[in-house]
Amino acid sequence: MDLSTIRHPVAEDSKAVDALILRRLQSDVVLINQIGHYIVNSGGKRLRPLCVLLAARACGYRGERHIDLAAVVEFIHTSTLLHDDVVDNSALRRNRETANVVWGNDASVLVGDFLYSRAFEMMVDVGNMRVMEVLAHATNRIAEGEVLQLLNEHDPDTTEARYMEVITRKTATLFEAGSRLGAVIADASPEVEAAAASYGLHLGIAFQLIDDALDYSVDNADWGKNVGDDLEEGKPTLPVIRALAVGTPAQQALLRSAIETGGREHIDAVTQAIASTDAIAYTAQLAKKHVMWAQEALKVLPASAATTALATMADFSVSRSR
Repeated sequence: MDLSTIRHPVAEDSKAVDALILRRLQSDVVLINQIGHYIVNSGGKRLRPLCVLLAARACGYRGERHIDLAAVVEFIHTSTLLHDDVVDNSALRRNRETANVVWGNDASVLVGDFLYSRAFEMMVDVGNMRVMEVLAHATNRIAEGEVLQLLNEHDPDTTEARYMEVITRKTATLFEAGSRLGAVIADASPEVEAAAASYGLHLGIAFQLIDDALDYSVDNADWGKNVGDDLEEGKPTLPVIRALAVGTPAQQALLRSAIETGGREHIDAVTQAIASTDAIAYTAQLAKKHVMWAQEALKVLPASAATTALATMADFSVSRSR
């Protein structure tokens, strides 16, 4: 499934977002330009801003403010990546060294702060209090998700419910906000706005579930990051949680120890243990359920090329290999 097909109904809008991002990245502080351009141009799919663009067009919007909001959402996402990589001590993202490896933790955190503040400058320019409300709430929820994830680290008793709460806040919230903003800027009815938000929420959950399944099922060269990174940091994601629930006593002991201690020493054995259970299939099946719920929500939106693209993007979120 080709992302260019999904982008087709908003191809010109996407180009305008890319141009706006480059313009608003500019600063008279050279290091901000260097790090900002490095991470923004590092090959991300830009699905979150695409949610804004497609939802706005699907709701009948004909103006240009959705372009500003799509760039805002991408800046917020980029800022969280910079902060995440520092917190997680990550060394690789999208087959490139992370900014914290190249420039150090201090610079990465501070440039992440710059991108957050630039995003809020841009949303103020839109001049819509409902937009401010949605994005302020979203950024707060994302921060809560980060802290909840921290509480789960190195805890082998983390439940599926606790894990789902983390990914709902940390990942799905920005997809939800982006899709909702498309409806807000189009002055859609409360019913349509709620449907657009529901679509984004379930899309984001499905996307993260597949990310976590791929973390134990693809080659590093294809994935663009180190396989098993989450386990190295002691993060119990759903494939591990499921394998803990259904594995043999020996596998459970291995997985519990791996979560408690972190590191990569036993990654091959852990990957084997997960592969010998239904953990990957279980995670993928749950992702497909959320795709179904996302596409069900779209039935409230008017039929259009943009609405069809949103449905296709939901399918893409679970069919991708990286």
